[in-house]
Amino acid sequence: MKLYQHKNTLTEKHVKANKKADDRVPDGLIRKCPKCGVEIFANQLDEYAVCPNCNYGFRISAKQRLKWLVDDFEEWDADIKPSDPLHFPNYQKQIQKAETNSGLKESVLTGKARINDVAFALGIMDPTFIMGSLGQATGEKLARLFEEATVEKLPVVLFTASGGARMQEGILSLMQMAKVSNCVAQHSKAGLLYLVVLTDPTTGGVTASFASQGDITLAEPHAMVGFAGRRVIEQTIHQKVAPDLQSAENVLHHGFIDQIITRQAEKQTIAWLLKVGGKNNG
Repeated sequence: MKLYQHKNTLTEKHVKANKKADDRVPDGLIRKCPKCGVEIFANQLDEYAVCPNCNYGFRISAKQRLKWLVDDFEEWDADIKPSDPLHFPNYQKQIQKAETNSGLKESVLTGKARINDVAFALGIMDPTFIMGSLGQATGEKLARLFEEATVEKLPVVLFTASGGARMQEGILSLMQMAKVSNCVAQHSKAGLLYLVVLTDPTTGGVTASFASQGDITLAEPHAMVGFAGRRVIEQTIHQKVAPDLQSAENVLHHGFIDQIITRQAEKQTIAWLLKVGGKNNG
């Protein structure tokens, strides 16, 4: 009996010691790939933030992506920021937190970029800003991106990353789908190239509008691409859906995506596609 109690006491001490050790592990030291489940030390991830096992690209801010994507960048409409038309509870606090996380005033970074001698209009949606959601100001920045690109006769490259229309702005956010799509159509009517890169996740109203209108559609490995969420789909059709239903690889198989491309190859590939298909490289 004494031996049992003594053994139990040692076990409790070890448990407490291990718990203290766990408490000392810094947050963010280890990252788990959401696609293949491999655990990675954060310092093992390079600037591309790609899983070394399956090539899944971890969600990164627009400014992080910009560092390795282009050689030169001139930002447009940096001061456009969201309003609070519905006086939605805690929305202002969410916006402030999003600004801190992303370094942006809205969920998309826009401007004129250059890779080597290839100039183009660039938009990068930012998943760290309220999950890249589409609000009034997001739509305004994207609309202006396509309008200015049309005036300057520039191709457009857009990296999408979004949870869909922003519920805090209600119907006003949904209106941005048609607004941006109209500007995309005018850009296309001018004979200019529009290239989309779908990143994780591209969902909701963004998928249902301008993310689906590119002349060329690329996607990153294992990116989630779809409209409604899995739970909504299953509740609607009353049956389980395939695990890979909304994976970029499955969407590619069904013809919606032209090619899946790793982050390390994006800069070179985009430059080549624009050089071949863009109308203006000046």
